Amino acid sequence: MNQALLDKIESLQFRKDPANFSVGDSVRVHTKVVEGDKERIQVFSGVVIGRRGHGLNETFTVRRISYGEGVERVFPIHSPRVDKVEVERKGAVRRAKLTYLRKRLGKGATLVKEKEGRIAPRASAPAEPAVAAAKA
Repeated sequence: MNQALLDKIESLQFRKDPANFSVGDSVRVHTKVVEGDKERIQVFSGVVIGRRGHGLNETFTVRRISYGEGVERVFPIHSPRVDKVEVERKGAVRRAKLTYLRKRLGKGATLVKEKEGRIAPRASAPAEPAVAAAKA
């Protein structure tokens, strides 16, 4: 088949609202589960430990501890079975894959939350010379 034809077919399958998350984020993945003739939403929450692939084949891996046992699940980003991905909190990591979390237990397996609303130190610096000038 021609690559242009494949790209055209794939473009119809892409998700309209791609999820905005990265490795290290704590996420809640809402998946559609079919049981008989009923369909329900099941939530899988954990830490994103990796992303791989590109285009329609892009996937991400989520890890959580369930009853003392580590559970990992791989989700395709553009799958119709994935209803939505909610970011619970951002993680500050410096790696593309967090496979080292597999060896850690308890609080060691949690990631540091990204600092939000931090005040820059330069904001308070200009006030001091004005006070020094007023005393003189």
